[in-house]
Amino acid sequence: MGRVKTIARRSFLIGSAAIAGGVAFGTYLYKREGTNPLLADLGPGQTAITPYVIIDANGVTLITPRADVGQGAWSMQAYLIAEELDIDPATATLSPGPASAIYYNGVVGAEAMPIAATSDTLLARTGRSAADVMGKLMGLHITGGSTTVPDMYDRLRMAGAVARETLIKAAMAQTGLPRDQLSTENGCIVLPDGLKLEYIDLAAAAAEIEPVQDVTLRDPSEWRYLGKPIKRTDMVAKSTGTQTYGIDMQMEGMVIATTRTNPAIGGGMVGFDAETARTMRGVQAVMPITGGIAVVADNTWRAFQAAQAVECDWGPSPYIGDSADQFAAVAASFTDEMQDSRFKDEGDVAAALEGAQVINAEYRIPYLAHAPLEPMSVVVKLTQTRLDIWTGTQIPRFVQANAAKLTGMDADDIHVHVLMSGGSFGRRLEDDYIAQAVEIAMQLPDTPIKMVWQREEDFTHDFPRPLAIARAMGSTRDGQVDTFDLAIAAPSVAESSLARLGQPAIGPDVAIVAGAWDQPFHIPNYRVTGYRTPAMLPISSWRSVGASGNGFLHESFVDELCHAAGADPLAERLRLCWHDPSRKVLEAVGEMSDWGSDPGPNRGRGLAFTLAFGVPVAEVVEVTSTDAGIRIDKVFVAADVGRVLDPLNFEAQLQGAVIFGLGHAMNCELTYQDGIAQQDNFHAYEGMRLYQTPDIIVRGLENGDKIKGIGEPGVPPAAPALANAIFAATGKRIRELPLSKSVDFV
Repeated sequence: MGRVKTIARRSFLIGSAAIAGGVAFGTYLYKREGTNPLLADLGPGQTAITPYVIIDANGVTLITPRADVGQGAWSMQAYLIAEELDIDPATATLSPGPASAIYYNGVVGAEAMPIAATSDTLLARTGRSAADVMGKLMGLHITGGSTTVPDMYDRLRMAGAVARETLIKAAMAQTGLPRDQLSTENGCIVLPDGLKLEYIDLAAAAAEIEPVQDVTLRDPSEWRYLGKPIKRTDMVAKSTGTQTYGIDMQMEGMVIATTRTNPAIGGGMVGFDAETARTMRGVQAVMPITGGIAVVADNTWRAFQAAQAVECDWGPSPYIGDSADQFAAVAASFTDEMQDSRFKDEGDVAAALEGAQVINAEYRIPYLAHAPLEPMSVVVKLTQTRLDIWTGTQIPRFVQANAAKLTGMDADDIHVHVLMSGGSFGRRLEDDYIAQAVEIAMQLPDTPIKMVWQREEDFTHDFPRPLAIARAMGSTRDGQVDTFDLAIAAPSVAESSLARLGQPAIGPDVAIVAGAWDQPFHIPNYRVTGYRTPAMLPISSWRSVGASGNGFLHESFVDELCHAAGADPLAERLRLCWHDPSRKVLEAVGEMSDWGSDPGPNRGRGLAFTLAFGVPVAEVVEVTSTDAGIRIDKVFVAADVGRVLDPLNFEAQLQGAVIFGLGHAMNCELTYQDGIAQQDNFHAYEGMRLYQTPDIIVRGLENGDKIKGIGEPGVPPAAPALANAIFAATGKRIRELPLSKSVDFV
């Protein structure tokens, strides 16, 4: 039966109940059912038990609780349900649902554990199971780490299957026909004579019967949508400019607010003078908030202008405020006292290096901003009985909990409405801007308030991807890589993020070495050590988290060692790689790029491989060295996610990841002076231009044994593949990002 799975009663709790004359369906893994968030909004006589599929007189609503920040999460979740429910998701209404523990993420916690994705030991399986249990107990309603598809793959298909079979059971009761004479098609039960009963007409009856407890998922050979080129449910709206994002939210009587806080991170405000601002056209109020001021006006421009007119007396930043001092603090962290982890320690590195011709290198990566195209924005309305929050967020439950602390209200009276986001890259894992809006609402109750940050506020108050330094030593023997010793020092993302949630960071931070310690290579003497730099600026997760920088640190040095050994970089990686799906990815990208052929004069190819978030990705970048600088010509990408559920979005996600990774590697960094970010808008933080964008050829492989996500894994290999290509074309080895410090790009 292939991947067909029969889900027994002991594994899933399934129910159905009437909603507005209809029925809601869903499934829950584990023996104890959680609280159904739909119950809170039902009217008299209405009941609901499950949260994923609602069918009523108006049609079908699919609940897609993982946030959509541009990666197509809502669309894919809808297709997972629709495949089993047998409807076209284009005919359904999609809703992210309310903030609720029932929508917990059971996969994301495993990324914080020192468990290699390639490990299938009892300890590894137990750790992943523990992460799932922790996710449920903590109610981790969170989106991140490319976990949407791995976490929801079974749960949402089961929700669709339960709904389908329960509707069929209702049809059986009405027609007297046995199950084997009924089928489904596009939202209808099909009878033997061709007559069709619509789901909406059966919903009320289905609510009155015992739901089907045991269902069988369809074999992939029967899939109508999954695994085939499909149109994202948001394609038309985004192509026509009609998609509503968080910043587009409108309400009657709404006012506009913006905030201005100390550009020196954490510095606070001594005082302010708003006399001029209060007299400006359209300004309704100027008020203090934590660390700064807020302006309320009748439109966005007037709010922005008035905020700049307020004279503020800022305090100094309490953090290490200059970039040179920040890097010095990282460089001073390579000590025994600062050692955070050593998850990889194979062979005898010290003995192997003794007497060998040692290759030494130091690499540096900078702070990076998230810089989503849609700046931070939120709409709030506070009354005596409830607080409503409309925004694009990846952490609705944390938003709810933090707003409850701020207002003193019960969390049940705080309603978070998740909207489509115009980008995130990790920024919407934070809720600082939401807290500011709530502070404004507490001073301006009963009024809907849209709070929008200026772009400069966004850049200077970001929680950036941390800077890092790597010190590497290695040696070769008989034309092969023999010793690889990589030490990485960086501040802890986990420590910083958890501190903002009032939680301690327990144990080593895997992110410091992620994408380096867990690579599937059998190097005879192989060691990766993480060193935790004491906290400096507040930092946060950035697209592909630790692997985003560690891919550059690890794969640049692998390339150096291959060349020192006189070995072909692809052949040597294939020799060292013990993981079959990773080997196939490397072989595929070699074949795609015609690796080994002569690229031509002044041209070079660079290879990089990173296994991150369980997904092996190999990339080859082709460049030409011109008189004006480096031109990026082509990029070849091969990746294995176990099963490609949406080939078109798979290709788009990897192409976007390559552009994101290359653009930041070429040009981007955040530098600080007196705690103030010196890059405050896109003119000073320039990624890849359209004319610089290369051809990007993508191939998806399906050799892995588990379903994985693709939003994050394409980023880490991009920077090292480009740096390695520049070396191949010019002989210049670059060990610091951004690369524009060392070469020009055309």
